Amino acid sequence: MIAFVSGTVAGIGPDTAVVEVGGVGLAVQCTPTTLAGLRVGTPARLATSLVVREDSLTLFGFADDDEKRTFEVLQTANGVGPKLALAMIAVYSPDALRAAVAAKDARALTAVPGIGPKGAQKLLLDLKDKLGAPTGAVGVGSPVSAGWRDQLHAALVGLGYAAREAEEAVDAVAPEADGAATPDIGALLKSALRGLNRR
Repeated sequence: MIAFVSGTVAGIGPDTAVVEVGGVGLAVQCTPTTLAGLRVGTPARLATSLVVREDSLTLFGFADDDEKRTFEVLQTANGVGPKLALAMIAVYSPDALRAAVAAKDARALTAVPGIGPKGAQKLLLDLKDKLGAPTGAVGVGSPVSAGWRDQLHAALVGLGYAAREAEEAVDAVAPEADGAATPDIGALLKSALRGLNRR
């Protein structure tokens, strides 16, 4: 229904960007990586997918059409809703997901918060003929979140914090990230913001 939104970024939160389109502010749920590429006051174009529920209309935004298509295909798998699909896109690029499914790498999928070993096996069965073959040279198990420090720093700067403040906040949550096999950028961003707000 809404293929993309294009306008000025009016605000950025931990998991949402507000894009002003024709005088209307549209709240768009995004991955931390997508949010890190946005700046308040600058123009942006996000590929979008509208998820309609009985009690809500939620717009999800992506850096490109490949992410959007992958997000929509993921939801055709049994038990995968928009939140889990977005978490998968947050941890792995579309090509890394295609590589994981093609290689039947259940372990790679368990790096996504909310997916256990049994769920990963079911997803491999559900998605094997849907995602298609990988198109690039991304290896299996190459999470988007490998450079979590840079992503988190960019997201905090995008939210308006000074580079030095952002750096200190990243250092403060480093122990939390180092204890995880695949750092959850969304959770780290929330922790960093809590620390900054306490100051």
